[in-house]
Amino acid sequence: MTTAVEPGHIENVLIHFDDLDAMGVLHNGRYVLLLERALAAYWSERGWPFDPATPHFADIFFVVREFAITYHVPIAAVGPIGVHFWLDRVGTTSLVYGFRVLSADRSVIHAEGRRVQVKIDPATLRPAPIGADVRDACAVLLK
Repeated sequence: MTTAVEPGHIENVLIHFDDLDAMGVLHNGRYVLLLERALAAYWSERGWPFDPATPHFADIFFVVREFAITYHVPIAAVGPIGVHFWLDRVGTTSLVYGFRVLSADRSVIHAEGRRVQVKIDPATLRPAPIGADVRDACAVLLK
């Protein structure tokens, strides 16, 4: 018997009271932050913190080019949720993430979407090639 394994990683993120809107559901703008927090935690835990004091800072100088999301089921409570993310593509200068925001028990998909990031040179702010070390680190997330 085989079991399908989902590509990517699921990072647990907390929803706080101040993330909810006036109707008591997670504000639509907070989904961007949930993904950002999940990605930051994932990469930091693997030795890639977004810290200008680190020697590899220029290697991970990415900006968001595109963010698209589809909302399915509102989140109406505080507490933990799962952010499942993976890489659909690693290009010359860009990363294309897919993601899903899941209930804590992983049974409900609250939202899903994609995020495109472009590696830029910190001095010129122009697109720059993604280095081999970053490509190697990304390999485990590829779908």
